[in-house]
Amino acid sequence: MRHAPQKTSSEQKPLSVTLDVGGWNVNENREAEKLAQRLQMTERQVNVLRDKNRNLDKQLAGISGNNQRLVALLETTREQIINLKSALEKDGDTPFSHGTIVAKHPRKHPEPGMGIESTGAQSLDVIYSGRKMRVSLSPLLDFDKLVIGQQVLLNEALVIVAALGFEETGELVTVKEVLENHHAVVMARADDQRVIELAGPLREMHLRVGDQLSIDGRTGMAVSRVQLTDMQSLVLEEVPDIAYSDIGGLNSQIEAIKDSVELPFTHPELYREHGLSAPKGILLYGPPGCGKTLIAKAVAHSLAQRVVERKEGTNNRSYFLNIKGPELLDKYVGETERHIRLIFARAREKALHGDPVVVFFDEMEALFRTRGTGVSSDVETTIVPQLLAEIDGVERLDNVIVIGASNREDMIDPAILRPGRLDVKIKIRRPDAEGAAEIFSKYLTTDLPLHPEELAADGEDARATIERMIRGTVQAMYSTEKINEFLEVTYITGATEVLYFKDFASGAVIHNIVDRAKKHAIKALITKQQRGLKMEYLLRAVREEFAEHEDMPNTTNPDDWARISGRKGERISNIRSLVNQQASK
Repeated sequence: MRHAPQKTSSEQKPLSVTLDVGGWNVNENREAEKLAQRLQMTERQVNVLRDKNRNLDKQLAGISGNNQRLVALLETTREQIINLKSALEKDGDTPFSHGTIVAKHPRKHPEPGMGIESTGAQSLDVIYSGRKMRVSLSPLLDFDKLVIGQQVLLNEALVIVAALGFEETGELVTVKEVLENHHAVVMARADDQRVIELAGPLREMHLRVGDQLSIDGRTGMAVSRVQLTDMQSLVLEEVPDIAYSDIGGLNSQIEAIKDSVELPFTHPELYREHGLSAPKGILLYGPPGCGKTLIAKAVAHSLAQRVVERKEGTNNRSYFLNIKGPELLDKYVGETERHIRLIFARAREKALHGDPVVVFFDEMEALFRTRGTGVSSDVETTIVPQLLAEIDGVERLDNVIVIGASNREDMIDPAILRPGRLDVKIKIRRPDAEGAAEIFSKYLTTDLPLHPEELAADGEDARATIERMIRGTVQAMYSTEKINEFLEVTYITGATEVLYFKDFASGAVIHNIVDRAKKHAIKALITKQQRGLKMEYLLRAVREEFAEHEDMPNTTNPDDWARISGRKGERISNIRSLVNQQASK
């Protein structure tokens, strides 16, 4: 058997085998076929590897080109960053100009036909040199942190490079109404009304009618709220801590006030059931120093307690607007009326949430005297109608009540005192002996240091000692002996009447007597080392208090003095003091 010779070449041509069929057996023939198949498969694998090698060569060539392009791009980017940094440094060169932001425009696409693409870029409107301009923002600043009304710095290219604060000076205006979209109606000089926009800080505040705002003159925007101490002092919203139990000698008047003021607030359903409306106002009148202001404060304190009892767990409270009458007067025409409007606007605002509001006018005759009685002015002709309009305006509010206090009720305009306005009129009289003892008990208490001799006289019982000292002091004040004669009043008919110290007693006088006695006790402790209050000090204080009132009666106009002091009846033609005569005797 002979095998055909194999040919190999560098070109790797297909193998050819020459077989002598006659000399091969079947098994050898099959083996040769398998070898031929394996050889063909190997050739195909070699061809595949050659194709992959060529593809890798191409990819390597592409990657090399990409690397070259990336290097060129990085070089270009580096040059651009250097140029941008240089431009930013140049933007920070002085001088800068000041401007005020009036609008902000986030990035957006303009509507077709309404603007070119560049107008949709992020930008801001500023007032610069009296002109409204749209400018861009430095990329180093945060757009979201800028606020409407804020001052900014602009470079020569009119690019915002720094954010500043807000204008601190400007014209004062008064809020008349707060509108939506951060706007408000305000009143400027001469009651000129304007609609203004609120700057950033004011948009987060709760503005109310009557607030004073400062306006930036360049933009016309309100930038800050101004707290005016003079106007705030006229309206005190704090609830006083004076209770009815702190007032002595006025039990009947306090009961009448409770019926008039507290019942409508504490039992509104009963008033509605009986078709009865709450009184709009109360007038407290009487001599000075008898507790008119104290009662008004006690009303607000009591209402506050009633609100807490009825609405436990809520934030409801009562408000006490204490209006100092004479301070409302203003030399400019219309200012007093404006203050009155603001006061009632404040009251309505508080009452909208169901809280009771007491508006207290002290010295009411100073503001609302009878129209036509002015000697050198006629301001009451406009002030009184303003109050009448406001009181009638309170009609729709169930929890606002006006309380007026005066010792010259005859000078108040009758239109204010008519039913439907100040419905209830309560006279605060001078205390009698029983009332004076009750008032003394408010100031002379068992916790005061008492002299050992006084305590020994009552078996070391402090309460009994206090009661005995009060009885002795009241007796000394209210006796009608010669030593207590104060004035001789001559009426126009020729009749005369002697007035005693008791005719001029008041809660304020009693308080002053107790204070004098306490000072005597302090002086005795310092000089004589005698500690404690004595009956002697109280009696001496009574004499000193009335002796100081010797020159107080007004003898130039006896009728006016009589009205102020609470004396009613015939006209008085003459007043003569009897204090010196009794002292000389």
